[in-house]
Amino acid sequence: MPRTAIVTGGGTGIGRAVARRLAADGLDVVITGRRKQVLEQTAEELGVRAVAFDASDVAAIEAALPDLPGQVDVLVNNAGGNIARHRPAPAEGDLAGLRDLWAAQLESNLISAVLTTSALTPRLAAGGRVISIGSIAGARGSGGGGAYGAAKAALHTWTGDLAFELGGRGVTVNAIAPGYIEDTEFFGAGGPGTERRAWLIGQTANGRPGHPEDVADTVAFLASPEAGNITAQVIHVNGGAFRGR
Repeated sequence: MPRTAIVTGGGTGIGRAVARRLAADGLDVVITGRRKQVLEQTAEELGVRAVAFDASDVAAIEAALPDLPGQVDVLVNNAGGNIARHRPAPAEGDLAGLRDLWAAQLESNLISAVLTTSALTPRLAAGGRVISIGSIAGARGSGGGGAYGAAKAALHTWTGDLAFELGGRGVTVNAIAPGYIEDTEFFGAGGPGTERRAWLIGQTANGRPGHPEDVADTVAFLASPEAGNITAQVIHVNGGAFRGR
């Protein structure tokens, strides 16, 4: 039987590229996300299966469990994003608005991964893989109040702890921290803008933006048998914009 994989946030961008790559490697892939129509269209195009649910919603996760594989060989926690890019910044002194923003960042980028992984832990195969998509912001900050970077930093730390919890079963747990990746929804439909894009690329050693396939290739390696002794790590995929040590 083929190995199974679940990719959260698999409808677009990095998640879509990861699902495509794992399916090409022969895995039986299920993509998840909140937008049912987007998921189903992607699933049809890639020849994978879609299960729509919000990974930060306990009831939604529990309702989706019967539709998810009974054994999971690879779990990719990709759902998330910078919530601050899609809502107005709270006014100075608006503590309630600030709290809501931070809570939303944590729910989207950390709690979603924790809940989904916890729900699926009994189904993880011996020698399975848990791979979470973090961010360069988790290492060097994100600006704009710091909530997104803080959430990704927490995801990186949780990754290390979980590796020790699951390591006795032969399960590896790693995070991938991308830098600037083009062709995603991260910056919205218009992208980062010409000047911001040039600045982001200027931070790299290789002088080019990242692409979803760069992250997907790294996921594929970490999901492979050859990566069996790599665990509790944050793998930086950013063209040298940040040098992990």
